[in-house]
Amino acid sequence: MQVTSDNTTGPTVVSVTGRVDAVTAPDLEKQLFALIDDGAARLIVDFGEMEYISSAGLRVILATAKKLKTVNGSICLAGLQGPVREVFEISGFFSIFKAYETVAEAREQA
Repeated sequence: MQVTSDNTTGPTVVSVTGRVDAVTAPDLEKQLFALIDDGAARLIVDFGEMEYISSAGLRVILATAKKLKTVNGSICLAGLQGPVREVFEISGFFSIFKAYETVAEAREQA
């Protein structure tokens, strides 16, 4: 798993590449929480290059949203496709989080 972030314009875009599972989820949580602690209140998480996400990864997204709520922040999802999108659909996350086809669309709406 690789995580990169860009906050040059508008909300911070966090791009996640590879697999988020029980082994890598704690690292993702650490990086997302560090961004929030550094002042990022609006996050767009780009899953366009993600291959797999487990329930541990879903928990990280929920925990991040909860932390953002304490600073009046927000999180939205972008680029979900294939099996990763199915996991989000089956878990009911689309009723909890705003999701967009692209990061550009998420930036316009966020």
